[in-house]
Amino acid sequence: MTFLLALAAATLPVPAGEQPVDPYVVDNANAGAVPVRGDALWQAFHGQAGVGRIVDSLVLLNTSDPRISDIFKGQDLVRLRRTLKEQFCYILGGGCDYTGRSMKDAHKDMGLQTADLAALIENLQKAMRDEGVPFGAQNRLLAKLAPMKRDAIER
Repeated sequence: MTFLLALAAATLPVPAGEQPVDPYVVDNANAGAVPVRGDALWQAFHGQAGVGRIVDSLVLLNTSDPRISDIFKGQDLVRLRRTLKEQFCYILGGGCDYTGRSMKDAHKDMGLQTADLAALIENLQKAMRDEGVPFGAQNRLLAKLAPMKRDAIER
């Protein structure tokens, strides 16, 4: 089965506006967390439209944040937006599949530090607040994302 998924990933067309990436195995496990059960958290995030607004805001905040904007220079922001939306949807129980790379592979050789992640989390919290996501719901997502730190931070 894994061979077939790898083969499928290698032959999938590149979505419009995205840069091609090396083939990888497409697997929901790449999202880095098990999704929540039920749709209450998904509804707290205002479904697909809310998650879309949060991700768009997050990317804008990160690319304009002088603490971390350099990290995003030269990155495929179209792909980043799409895969973040998929990842959040999958984790929040929205019924989506995640087609992105694993967290370790997606962040490889970026040289990310703990301070970079802290800035990104601050920006995510602002985007969630601006969307009106309740504090408890925000914390549930952050708790799902927190273990991914070990796969993203290099030093």
